Amino acid sequence: MKQKFCSLALGLAAGFAATTLSLAATNETPRLISADLRQTNGPLNTMFKRCVGAGRANEGLRADWQRQLTVAHRECGFEYIRFHGLFTDDMGVYREENGKPQYNWQYIDELFDFLHGFGMKPFVELGFMPGGLASGSKTIFWWKGNVTPPRDMNKWADFIRAFTRHVQERYGHDEVKTWYFEVWNEPNLDGFWAGSQQQYFDLYAATARAIKSVSPEYKVGGPGTAGCGWISEFIHFCDTNQAPVDFVSTHTYGVESGYLDETATHGTALSRNPNSIFGEVKWVRQMIADSTMPKLELHFTEWSSSYTPADPMHDSYHSAAYILDKLRNCGNAAQSMSYWTFTDIFEEPGPRWEAFHGGFGLMNYQDIKKPAYYAYQFLNRLGATELKNSDRSSWICADQEGGVQALVWDFTNTFPKSNMINQVYFKRDLPAQTKNKITLSLTNLAKGKYTLELYKVGYRVNDAYATYRDLGAPNQLTKTQVTKIKSNNSGAPLETRTVKIGRDGKFEQQFDLRENDALLITIKPQR
Repeated sequence: MKQKFCSLALGLAAGFAATTLSLAATNETPRLISADLRQTNGPLNTMFKRCVGAGRANEGLRADWQRQLTVAHRECGFEYIRFHGLFTDDMGVYREENGKPQYNWQYIDELFDFLHGFGMKPFVELGFMPGGLASGSKTIFWWKGNVTPPRDMNKWADFIRAFTRHVQERYGHDEVKTWYFEVWNEPNLDGFWAGSQQQYFDLYAATARAIKSVSPEYKVGGPGTAGCGWISEFIHFCDTNQAPVDFVSTHTYGVESGYLDETATHGTALSRNPNSIFGEVKWVRQMIADSTMPKLELHFTEWSSSYTPADPMHDSYHSAAYILDKLRNCGNAAQSMSYWTFTDIFEEPGPRWEAFHGGFGLMNYQDIKKPAYYAYQFLNRLGATELKNSDRSSWICADQEGGVQALVWDFTNTFPKSNMINQVYFKRDLPAQTKNKITLSLTNLAKGKYTLELYKVGYRVNDAYATYRDLGAPNQLTKTQVTKIKSNNSGAPLETRTVKIGRDGKFEQQFDLRENDALLITIKPQR
């Protein structure tokens, strides 16, 4: 079960705590954030925007889903997208006539053509089982994804080979070799895989060999497990059975217990362990390093504060600083951290009946951007070069035009130690406590005039959920209410002004920062 693996990971992650505990400044310690434009760490590691998640493939055929993804790609920079259900029967991919397989790629083509057309790539999750290939009738979710092994492994392998050849023919070898093919989703949970571990390993081997038979350059991996499970066993199986593997994938969520909420009715509790999420990422990286395949890529193809699509933490202003804290402290351990998900258009428990229901998404049904969205938007505005900076709750970057961007936050876990659940705590009005001012100090800027812009997300600033509560938290929103929420939380700069940098090349200014605020300060040369 997921929690078993998470608990073990958090225990082993204690060794990473020395530099990654609560890194926000205390009220007694003034916080100085400084950088010298001549001292760099090299290119910024942008693993945070490499991939983002979505519910299922069929939802990707909807105009609202496509509209939201276009915006998220443009503003947050996401490069890949991963979703369930590519082969589920609502995608119409497989049937047999007189025992002879027939393949149909029309819906997949529509979806992949859309992604390809505006510059995104699929992180291809291979599942679930087409009804015509399934060995049983067990399904998961409102949309009935079949989770049984194939009744004929050879027919499954032929199907995967045909699919791989088809996308190669349609998009070209050079394009497809940049994709990732991940075999199944969370097979260590009974809800997602009706077979044994060995049956999954057999499925993986057959699938990987089928893909590699089309091109050895195509990237395939797994096991896509919940809670960092089966990693060592998976690598050992691939090594001893010569099963091709290019990457390891797994999932983690920052809650105290649980692993799957198919009906969106579970109660969850945010973990108070300061090493949650990134402790597990580093633990898995260490497992890979200690294995016989130490150079495998690592992709966390799902992560979030909570595994349930009914958790108000997803809507809360706390989520922005939470996301930044977890991503910053992952360091270089993972090649991607795929946030689950970009949109509330997500129907595992069926269509949702409330405008804000604690959905996974960075945006809700009405395209309203949540605080979590702004965390990713701010990250995407960072320049390509990371400057040296000893403060571990910030990034300072520079771009080729001489501009500087400072992303600074305070993550304070305010979740109570008492017997409480997210579904009660984060639905409340939770005012942020004040913190000391921060001082941003920059040196070796070029002399001249600059435009400074200050962006912020936090309590009642780009906090759409607060505006929604102020409106009485109606289940359905009128057009006027949607317009009001969007206009009150538009992401516009709070401050825009000109600053002059003299011959000494120095900039220094103080800014207010409350609990769980995130600030983006951009300084752009005037031309």
